[in-house]
This record gives sequence, structure tokens and C-alpha cells, in this order.
Amino acid sequence: MNKKILLPVIAIMLCGSIAQSCKEDKPLTSETKEVLTTQEGEKLMLDVAESKVEWKGYKVFKSENTSHFGTLKFKSGEVTVKDNQLESGKWIVDISSLENVDLKDDAEQKAKLEGHLKSGDFFEIEKYPTAEFEITKVAKATDNSDYNTVIDGNLTIKGITKPISFKANVTVNGKEINIATEPTDIKREDFGVKFQIPVANGMIKNEVTLQALIKAKA
Repeated sequence: MNKKILLPVIAIMLCGSIAQSCKEDKPLTSETKEVLTTQEGEKLMLDVAESKVEWKGYKVFKSENTSHFGTLKFKSGEVTVKDNQLESGKWIVDISSLENVDLKDDAEQKAKLEGHLKSGDFFEIEKYPTAEFEITKVAKATDNSDYNTVIDGNLTIKGITKPISFKANVTVNGKEINIATEPTDIKREDFGVKFQIPVANGMIKNEVTLQALIKAKA
């Protein structure tokens, strides 16, 4: 090939290679929606002893016999109620409280899994000890499902914020509110939780199922 032709071809190939590399190595970025705020209504504080997040992670296929599951505790939180309706809220999860449940009869394996999930391979709790969810919108569910409310918000894990939406059953009784969210999948890799190696039965699924069970009181 003529040198005058060869050089531009090589340059194009190099540029394409560099562009692809940059695309693959592009750091994760945060995305947020405007936070819903209200000056009215009554503020209720999260009952951390009666509230929790239930989690489930999967290997290979998303099925009961290839999963691990457990709980997370809340560190703090609050919601605002107006006219017996949920208006806004912010909840902070204590990632260091992560506990496995399915291995409760095998203390050694339970401790090993919990330690690994808290390490730099996954949630890196020494650097990111908490996660956070802040409500951006509350709407009445209109699809005749088992849930009466749709909640939108910003979820922050490992310093990365992404908007998510989920259904929930919200019940207000005087100065108490109970919120039970629908089990909802998030993609852990969207939040920088990217540890992935082949395991005996296959790969670790990207999806993690979360369900929040919340009680707040005046």
C-alpha cells in the first residue's frame, strides 16, 4: 500500500481504538432529579428499630436456589406527611449493618460472605459507610395493582446517584406512617459495585432486589 494512503489509515485505526478505550473506561456519573420539598405538613422520624431493607443477590440465574439474601438497617431518616398523605422524605441506610440471613446456620460462611460484601470488592464500607434515598415525587398508583403509591427518588450508593421509581403501600395512621415498597431490582454496576469473577455455578447477576419496610413516628 502506498505510504501516503497507509499513514492516514493507521491514524484512523488508532483514533478508533483510543475512542473505544475511552468509552469502556468512562467513569460512572451521577444523575439526579429535583428533590421534592415542602414547607407544610408534619415531619415524622424514622423508627430505625422497626425499619429495615431486605436485599437479595443472585448467581447464574435469578432463582431461589442460587441466591443470597439478608437485611440492612437504617441509620436515620424522616418523612413529611400532609393531609394524611406522604409528601417527602429522606432515608439513610447503614451499609455496615449488612447481614446475611440464608447462611445463618453456617457461621463461618456467613461471616465470610458478609466480610466480602463489605470489602472493596463490593460496597467498600470504610469509604462509603452509608447509602441514601431521597424522594423526588409521590403519586397515587393508578394501575389497580397491590400497591397504592408510586415513589420516585434519588438513590445514592458509593457516592453515585441515580433516579429510581418503585411502587409502595403507604399507610398513615395519625402520627405514624408505614411504607412497604415493592421488591425492586437495581443494577449494582450502575453504582460502581462491579466485582465479577466466575464462580462454581456461573457468574454473579448484576441485578440486586431491594425492598424497604419503613415505620416513622412523630
